[in-house]
Amino acid sequence: MKSSIIDSIKSLPPLSKTIADIETVYKDEEAGIGELVKVIEHDPMIVANLLKTANSPLYGFGKEITSVAQAVSLFGMSMTRSIALGNALRKLLNVDMQPYGITSEEFAEISSMQATLMEKWYSRIDRAKAEKLHLAAFLQETGKILIASDVINEDEDVSFQSEIEMSNNLAQVEKTYVGVTSSEVTSEVFEHWGFDEEFVAMIKYADNPAAAPDEVKEYATALNIVKTALPINKPFSEQAINFALRKARDAGYKYEVLEDCIDDMLDVIEED
Repeated sequence: MKSSIIDSIKSLPPLSKTIADIETVYKDEEAGIGELVKVIEHDPMIVANLLKTANSPLYGFGKEITSVAQAVSLFGMSMTRSIALGNALRKLLNVDMQPYGITSEEFAEISSMQATLMEKWYSRIDRAKAEKLHLAAFLQETGKILIASDVINEDEDVSFQSEIEMSNNLAQVEKTYVGVTSSEVTSEVFEHWGFDEEFVAMIKYADNPAAAPDEVKEYATALNIVKTALPINKPFSEQAINFALRKARDAGYKYEVLEDCIDDMLDVIEED
């Protein structure tokens, strides 16, 4: 890994008090939705992002969500944690995704779509694993923020963007320019912030699940399939979907389940 990226990770500030409090509540087996609502209500930015997400057509709640309590009750503690953490991190890291050919808003939307697809898909496979994978899917592209910053600092953003626009293998482009993939950078970021080893490992191998240790191989494979269907340069393109379905079939999944979930999301997107 380039020394400049290592230095960027080491210099990251600690997570905000609100995020730390959310993590404390989430890990407390005796805490419930009420405690989580109280923590979130103290942070206007998280409240705004949570309500914006809750009212997205992708979630199809069918009515306007106007309060934190409503949103947390509908999402549950795990998904609420994911949404709050994801949005807070992107703000903390000062997103500039120009080298990837997208805006910060588009980056946030694609990350949310990856998490949504994971939730819809894996909930039909294993509910407990779906909860673990939702957060990882939502945050797995975080490393792209630091890669984009490094590429800009090296004045390579124009050539990088040109290659990203045409590529079907973003990880390979990243490796060519900075020596690592975004999954590897992301895992280092969350290790720096003290996340648990399993979470860090499943993201670390998301660009190369074949190399993953047995205990996280399924998680890494699922993350890879979701980001294949929704690459940030060609989200839900016909080619991307076909690649993802092929990977799902080769990994032993009933690819029709994934296909149904993708079709459901595409229907919502087209209606919006």
